[in-house]
Amino acid sequence: MIGLFGGAFDPPHDGHVALLRAGHDALRLDGAVVIVTEAPGHKLVETPPAARLELARAAFPGVQVVLDGHPRTVDMLREHPEWEGGVFLLGADEFAGFLGWKEPEEVLRLVSLGVATRPGFPRESLDAVLARLDRPGRVHFFDLEPLPIASSELRVRLDRGEDVHELVPPAVWNLIERDGLYGRPRYAGPR
Repeated sequence: MIGLFGGAFDPPHDGHVALLRAGHDALRLDGAVVIVTEAPGHKLVETPPAARLELARAAFPGVQVVLDGHPRTVDMLREHPEWEGGVFLLGADEFAGFLGWKEPEEVLRLVSLGVATRPGFPRESLDAVLARLDRPGRVHFFDLEPLPIASSELRVRLDRGEDVHELVPPAVWNLIERDGLYGRPRYAGPR
């Protein structure tokens, strides 16, 4: 069974890596595809898609990483029948808003969901979503140790000139520094 992990990855961080690893282990996935959304329908991204794709490839070595032009998950899944029957991985906070996705029942027809839960997240908000789904059995929960990281917070900290190398994979940090992403000065090389 294949795991599908989509997002803007602006930038990818250690929390993303931990979620994919935990989902892979807990759900006994055979492999994974990381899907970088070119233009997400639910948020604005300023970093060019090619840069986010390169960052995601650096964050997930050995995993297939692709760029997808569909702003909505259901449209992306329809375009890729080879992923049908896979497990779409997401965090509990995203699942809490799942009913607001475009055609959530169709998403559950095409794939099951692997939802990463963390201590302290209100289970009643997840149960409220499950109660309104036609296919609640296609939702699988797994535990994830909390890493208090958000890409939006990382971008703010980077814009302020802060060093966040401890929150992103080393290869991602190297690209941020090399290319001068997120307000970082571009590395000029040895002098």
